[in-house]
Amino acid sequence: MKKPLIPVIVGPTASGKTSLSIELAERLGGEIVSADSMQIYKKMNIATAKPTQQEMQAIPHHLIDFVEPGDEFSVALYKTKALAAIEGILSRGKLPIVVGGTGLYVDTLINNTEFLDYKKSDIRAVLERRNELEGTQKLLDELYEIDPISADKLHINDVKRIIRALEVYYSTGKTISEQCELSHLTESPYEWCLICLDAKDRQYLYDRINLRVDIMLDMGLLDEAREFFRTEVSSTARQAIGYKELKPYIDGIVTLEQATEKLKMETRRYAKRQLTWFRRYKDINWLYIDTFSRDELLNRALEIINHR
Repeated sequence: MKKPLIPVIVGPTASGKTSLSIELAERLGGEIVSADSMQIYKKMNIATAKPTQQEMQAIPHHLIDFVEPGDEFSVALYKTKALAAIEGILSRGKLPIVVGGTGLYVDTLINNTEFLDYKKSDIRAVLERRNELEGTQKLLDELYEIDPISADKLHINDVKRIIRALEVYYSTGKTISEQCELSHLTESPYEWCLICLDAKDRQYLYDRINLRVDIMLDMGLLDEAREFFRTEVSSTARQAIGYKELKPYIDGIVTLEQATEKLKMETRRYAKRQLTWFRRYKDINWLYIDTFSRDELLNRALEIINHR
């Protein structure tokens, strides 16, 4: 039986993923499943470039704006919810279109990564206390006895991962190494069609990023950042670009111009990391936003999808 074909639109920030995906959804009768680890959070609208209701153009969007900033959210939970959304869309006779720039979220779907099911317990607290009393070297030695493959990859200063590796083993009876081996054994039930937006001229993309930051500030990013720092947020939400870069200005340490330049620089660096991630995919189609017009991008994306 032929697998359902699922288009996946990826690319760096400010490359035009949102507009292209909405145009594709309109043409193909699709609904959008977000693969953005920051757009999941409520209230964090401007910094995460969350599409507005006007931009969505009545196209249903899934996995956007549904998690409180103070709540933790995992990639395993993302996979569960994304697959449920995809199945729901298919059951309605619509086409799921996965869109986003979070490489780990995309990986989880296309590689059908399996995660060990273990609940947080007192084990972590015990291990953290042992680390204080006995030292990290003792825990790392213990991990070498249990899982030498994982232990060999970890530095003694990487306390968090050492504790997590031991916690997973004591919670499930399986090592992190075993999980990695088993996590890709199940073939995906879908055929994925990857399209990545990029620019041949890197400065062209960087100019778009700089302009986006200026627009975000005009839209009220500073007020959103102030509210963000008044709210209890999770360790994951705290990683969002757009707030911490403005904090020195909010605290009166630097000028707005200095904070803005810092934000632009960090966003450009993030775009570079995104592109590095997506270049790892062998079966991916590249479309260049500085080579094609908007209509040409749409038509080429349609050709790629329709000829799979």
